[in-house]
Amino acid sequence: MQHELPKLKYEYNALEPYIDAQTMEIHYAKHHQAYVNKLNEALVDLPAWQEKSVLELLQNLNSIPEESRTAIRNNGGGHYNHSLFWDYMAPVGTGGSATPQGDLMQLICDSFVDFGSFKEKFTKTALGRFGSGWVWLLADPAGKLTITSSANQDSPVSEGLHPILALDVWEHAYYLKYQNRRPDYVAAWWNVVNWNKVGEDFAKAIKNK
Repeated sequence: MQHELPKLKYEYNALEPYIDAQTMEIHYAKHHQAYVNKLNEALVDLPAWQEKSVLELLQNLNSIPEESRTAIRNNGGGHYNHSLFWDYMAPVGTGGSATPQGDLMQLICDSFVDFGSFKEKFTKTALGRFGSGWVWLLADPAGKLTITSSANQDSPVSEGLHPILALDVWEHAYYLKYQNRRPDYVAAWWNVVNWNKVGEDFAKAIKNK
């Protein structure tokens, strides 16, 4: 099975002015595509793993032959993380309300005092991630929410965790428009969060509660 670049659900310019079209095109068609290509290359000599989904690969890294593990961790993580990232964004007005709704909003308020405090902590985590990496909102079947970050293309699914929101803080995600102003990028990104998708993934994460 060849891993493939997932189809974007919106045009490159659909997230403007917050995420510019040129960044979207390069990020998706160049960076993400490179992770997919290198993941397929890493699997050429591993027939037993070629039919696995990228999620299955990341969930079973310790079982992958050591000589191929790093390449699959990095490129499989790059593929999986970006696939989530695209879906956690939507053009303004098409991803539901400007805030979470229902049980998710209630749990955010229970976990972080209120929505504003949640955004503040998530943003602080994004700005505090040294170098390249990701910021995550995680949910577990018990209904607990946590905010964390990971380096490079490491993914929380490799630790058995359930991401329900992802923010890419690699410089390639924002440098063309925001240069070194990561705070401006993060502030803009909140305008295009797809809370419908976040809510759907939250419901899946707690379905066995």
